[in-house]
Amino acid sequence: MDINPQPKVTTAFYAQAAASFVISLFALAAGIFYLPVGGWIRAFLAVGLLYVVTSSFTLAKCVRDSQEVGTVVRRVDQARIDKLISEHNPFKDPAGV
Repeated sequence: MDINPQPKVTTAFYAQAAASFVISLFALAAGIFYLPVGGWIRAFLAVGLLYVVTSSFTLAKCVRDSQEVGTVVRRVDQARIDKLISEHNPFKDPAGV
């Protein structure tokens, strides 16, 4: 019996998150492209944008991995508790008589 079920990500939420990411990425890239500045400044801002995107993915992965480790530990602890409860007999004579 799973007391804390994993929350499920709905298709609508996933689609909204993906669309939001794509729109913001293209909007910022277009803003960098149309800035009235030289090519070196545009290149610097584009590299900064790519760095922010890659570091965001890395951070999201680290947070997810940390959460999954906590979930596994909780499941193991819950299994141990379930085993102890199933083996416990409150009517058993503690003296073994």
